[in-house]
Amino acid sequence: MTGKSTPLAGGVRIRILRASDAEAMCAAYVRNREHLAPWEPLRAEEFFTADGQMVSVQSKLALFIAGSDIPWVLTDSEAIVGLMTLSGIVRGPFLSAHLGYWVDKDYNGRGIGTAAVVFAVEAARDELGLHRLQAATLQHNAASQKILKRSGFTEIGVAPAYLNIAGDWQDHLLFQRILF
Repeated sequence: MTGKSTPLAGGVRIRILRASDAEAMCAAYVRNREHLAPWEPLRAEEFFTADGQMVSVQSKLALFIAGSDIPWVLTDSEAIVGLMTLSGIVRGPFLSAHLGYWVDKDYNGRGIGTAAVVFAVEAARDELGLHRLQAATLQHNAASQKILKRSGFTEIGVAPAYLNIAGDWQDHLLFQRILF
């Protein structure tokens, strides 16, 4: 995985997260705090600071170096406008990973999420040699489900009390995409 920036859609690009991204990540999370709150775990106030994002960025990069995660950022000029992550990468007979993402509230509805998911699918298959990707959405997250279905994912079931989101253990729809 190189650090080069790749065009996605509407002037938005995607690249690997960098250690120098903490300030821009902080700005993105502050700008999208209310927008993301229903879809993410509860966050401590520290998370929404540059220091908190430095810790988060360092953690994500440590997992990247270890080979278990790939953190990409979506950018528009210098601003970060989204995050795309392959996490829990498993080798051996499983060759699988989890896909997670979010797009800035001001960039929704422009095809950017779909373009980013397609990029991640191609990277997972062509660069990482993965066989399968899995993604989970809250049952009422129709927008994310639409992105996954447009990108060739199929629904495989409901996982009860799957993740603690917005302070509650919530059921999720599970999706998968077989890559080869």
